[in-house]
Amino acid sequence: MTKTGGELLAEQLIAEGVQTVFGVPGIQLDYAMDGLAQNRASIEFISARHEQGAAYMADGYARVAGRPGVCMVVPGPGLLNAGAALSTAYATNSPVVCIAGQIPSPAIGRGLGLLHEIQGQSELLRSLTKWNGIARSPEEIPGLVREAFAQVSSGRPRPVGIEIPPDVLQAATAAGVEKPAGDRTVEIDEDSVARAAEILAAAERPAIVVGGGVRDAAASAALQALAERLAAPVITSRNGKGAISDRHPLALSRLAGAEVLANADVVLAVGTRFITMAGQPVIRPGRHRLIAINADPADVGAPRAFDVAVIADATVALEAIAGALPDVERAAPALDGYREREREALSAIAPQVEWLQAIRGALPDDGIFVEELTQVGYAARLAFPVYQAGTYVTPGYQGTLGYGFPVGLGAAVGARGRQVVSINGDGGFGWALQELSTAAKYGIGLVTVVFRNDAFGNVQRIQSETFGRTIGVELNNPDFVALAREFGVAGERVSTPDGLGAAIRNARGTDAPVLIEVPFGDVPSPWKLLAEPSIG
Repeated sequence: MTKTGGELLAEQLIAEGVQTVFGVPGIQLDYAMDGLAQNRASIEFISARHEQGAAYMADGYARVAGRPGVCMVVPGPGLLNAGAALSTAYATNSPVVCIAGQIPSPAIGRGLGLLHEIQGQSELLRSLTKWNGIARSPEEIPGLVREAFAQVSSGRPRPVGIEIPPDVLQAATAAGVEKPAGDRTVEIDEDSVARAAEILAAAERPAIVVGGGVRDAAASAALQALAERLAAPVITSRNGKGAISDRHPLALSRLAGAEVLANADVVLAVGTRFITMAGQPVIRPGRHRLIAINADPADVGAPRAFDVAVIADATVALEAIAGALPDVERAAPALDGYREREREALSAIAPQVEWLQAIRGALPDDGIFVEELTQVGYAARLAFPVYQAGTYVTPGYQGTLGYGFPVGLGAAVGARGRQVVSINGDGGFGWALQELSTAAKYGIGLVTVVFRNDAFGNVQRIQSETFGRTIGVELNNPDFVALAREFGVAGERVSTPDGLGAAIRNARGTDAPVLIEVPFGDVPSPWKLLAEPSIG
């Protein structure tokens, strides 16, 4: 019995555990789409209104669902549209599988001007992924998909890419589905573990810096256990928020923890690039002994200079070091003074903090918060407490304006009933507001907050303060509440933090999407506070 390449693609995706595919259909994907249609009882296709939205949704899904997110786009402009989302997933270690169409196999690389043809599409995809491959025959599809999922689930999680030409999707084959490969665990180096444990045991003032490599519950538990044994403060980066609960007595933000970090004699950097925004190490060797735990050897090389680097998954490495650590007697550090100084500093941006307190008070501990590049979002990096791993979503170093709303939609699909709140400025929200249609069509219960000041507010402030004039920053916005309702999404407008908190609580437990518009005036800039060392 033969099957088309498209049918085999769908069946291999199901074998890999895929339940949802985000995408936009198109002619080069016709046979792939038909394969999904034949298997709709096992795999859902969510059709976005733009390929960028589809790829962002796959990213959001991957951040919270505990499995890779999958998107499917046509070649050429479809892949280009998805590029910003793939770059964001790459920056944030998000396991996304991008399935891209191609032009017919005989024409690849010949520059014949076929529909959606771009030169060097494979090279383009390679620049946005950790691994990519192309199927030249239908028989190659199961193995290619199998390898893609092995790659995306092993080592440092980052996007992977698959290209399948339309003739390959259409061709018949007797090939069958292959058994998933699973993770490819790299053996940990016991000598580096022993040296790390020895240095930590001898430390007088150890500190731990945590990045996005500690995102799941298992790594979070292993981190907390080691920190408690060492009585070591844990300083979380923007990407690492939630790696340890902000209620834990050892947890510090990077603002509260800056002085602690400067005075530590041993610093353990876990799952972090350990690089500032200026491209320099967070701290330089000298007074400090530096230990790294990272799944990617590239993240422990120059310009950093670690005394010891343990190359492994964060959970595996943390547990191994804890197992090699002798009994340590160390008094718990006094950290309340640092937190009090942080509270005093945050009073300079009280308006943003008040909105964030309202959201935090309304959102359950396991609720997911998706920040954006907006004034409240910038402040959230310091002022939004996070209590569980994987519940704070950022664009990482890529800083992709407009990512938040579609990523929030994908997160809401993958969150399994947990509440998801996406905050947006009116500027960034304009990137993907057409996905209100997707939210309504599929009943995606995301709470979308749009802070409105009718400007690209941060750019406006920078231009004004730097040059004394502005250009290109004023926005002509619709009535967002009315717009949401036109798409079939419930909308309301609130003007106080208490009103916002009540609206979020009212939306809890429903599968229906909600948009909340918040008029937002001029507020103090958070950038002076954010200028402290950035830990990636």
